[in-house]
Amino acid sequence: MDQDVAALPEEVQRFSRWLAGERRASPQTIRAYLADLASYAAFLSSAGVPLVPSSPAAVRGWLAGESATNGPTSLSRKLSTVRTFHRFLVKEGLSTVNPARAVQAPRRPHRLPEVLPEADVAALVEAPADPGALGLRDRAFLELLYSSGLRVSELTGLDLDDLDLPGGLVRVLGKGGKERVVPVGGPAREALRRWIEEGRAALLAGVDGAGARGALFVNYRGGRLSARSVARRLDRWVTAAGLPRHVHPHVLRHCFATHLLGNGADLRGIQELLGHASLSTTQRYTHLDWKRLAEVYDRAHPRARSEP
Repeated sequence: MDQDVAALPEEVQRFSRWLAGERRASPQTIRAYLADLASYAAFLSSAGVPLVPSSPAAVRGWLAGESATNGPTSLSRKLSTVRTFHRFLVKEGLSTVNPARAVQAPRRPHRLPEVLPEADVAALVEAPADPGALGLRDRAFLELLYSSGLRVSELTGLDLDDLDLPGGLVRVLGKGGKERVVPVGGPAREALRRWIEEGRAALLAGVDGAGARGALFVNYRGGRLSARSVARRLDRWVTAAGLPRHVHPHVLRHCFATHLLGNGADLRGIQELLGHASLSTTQRYTHLDWKRLAEVYDRAHPRARSEP
C-alpha cells in the first residue's frame, strides 16, 4: 500500500526526499522504505518512544511485533531500512546515534536461487508464438530478460534509445542509478526487431494521444509496460509452455547467470553483466554450478558410488 508521505513524521519525509534525490532510488524502493518506516513510527508512537533518537530496545520491540507476520528475510530487510534511516539522520545532524546498529539481524536461511533447465527456458521464451502485437512484445521481453539478465525494473524502464540492435547492446540503469551496458543475443535481437517494427508500431498506431512513445515496451493503452504486467504475462506463458511451477521474472535472471557459469563464463564477467556491486552476491551461483557438477560426477564417474 502506498504511503501518504505528508502524514509521516518530518524526519521520514526528509529521508524520502533524500532517497529520491541523492540516492535516485526507484519508486518501488521508496514505497517499501516508507511502508516499513510508517510501521516503525507508529509502533514508537504507541509505545511513547520518540522517533529520534529511539533506542535499540525500541527497534527490537518493533521487530518482535513484525515477526508475527514476517519471516527472517523480511525482518532483515526491515531492520536494514531502519538502519539506513537512522544513518541518514546522523549524517544530516538530526541525531547523534543510530540505535539500529546495536540490533542483530535475524538469521536468514541460506536459499539457492531458483533456476530452470536450459530446455525449459527455451520452451518458455519461445511460447509466445502469436504474431500479433502482444505476442511479439512478450516474446521480445522474455528473450531480453534471459539474454541479458535484466531485473524486471530495468526491463520496464528501458527506452528505445537504450537499445543498440545493430551493435547487439542495451544500456541499463540499475540499482542506485548505476549504468551498465549488456550484450543482447541473436534471438533476442531478432525478437526485439520484430516487436519494434511490427508489433510496437501497430499497437501505438491504434492509441489516441502520445502515450509512452519513448518506452521500449508498452501496454495496449500505449503506456509503459509495468512490472506487474510482465509477471502476469509470464504466468500465461509458463502455463502455455507446460512448466510445472510458478516462475517469477527474476528466475530468468538467475537462469542467465547460472547457465553462463555452467558453460564456462568467468565469475567476474557475470558480476559486471548482472550489475552486482559485490562479487559475493554473484558467488551464490557457484553453489548451483557445483551442485550440477556433483550430479554429473555421480552419473558419469565409474567409481562415483561404492558397490553394495
